[in-house]
Amino acid sequence: MKTTPAILVRDASDKELPAVQSIYAHHVLHGLATFEEVPPDIVEMAKRRQAILDLGLPYLVAEADGRVVGYAHAVPYRARPAYRNSIENTVYVTDGMDGRGVGSGLLGQLIARCEAGPWRQMLAVIGDSGNTASIALHRRFGFRPVGTLEAVGFKFGRWVDTVLMQRSLGAGSATPPDMAT
Repeated sequence: MKTTPAILVRDASDKELPAVQSIYAHHVLHGLATFEEVPPDIVEMAKRRQAILDLGLPYLVAEADGRVVGYAHAVPYRARPAYRNSIENTVYVTDGMDGRGVGSGLLGQLIARCEAGPWRQMLAVIGDSGNTASIALHRRFGFRPVGTLEAVGFKFGRWVDTVLMQRSLGAGSATPPDMAT
């Protein structure tokens, strides 16, 4: 019987950027979860990570048997000030590690970290309406579908949908946000 290694989710550091870049590059080149077509290099990935950290948002990695097997982070949903309490999540898992709890560990920890902050809504913008694994993962964590943008991307010679899912964080919309944030 094959055992699944324990998954440790923790803050990412600069030393994990090569692994993170490799995971993302695979998805850029072979998947529809992202609409990027050219993988960003490590310098660009470092800039993106730093911008996320500068906003006080989490950037996490999942580790199994001493190697990085996934990563997750949150970014502002939109730049305009009225959106300041809404964030978008990102979760990527190493090819071949699907179904082993990596995505669940990352998304669960990401939600918990974001609920400790001022954010009230988390959005998932899922590339490809056929991405059943990501849709199921988000459903398990309380996200509900709020719409599908049909044929908004064109990658690998075909039109691709984007599925929008949403969940409240903390008090959600039950109370006004702290206007100091």
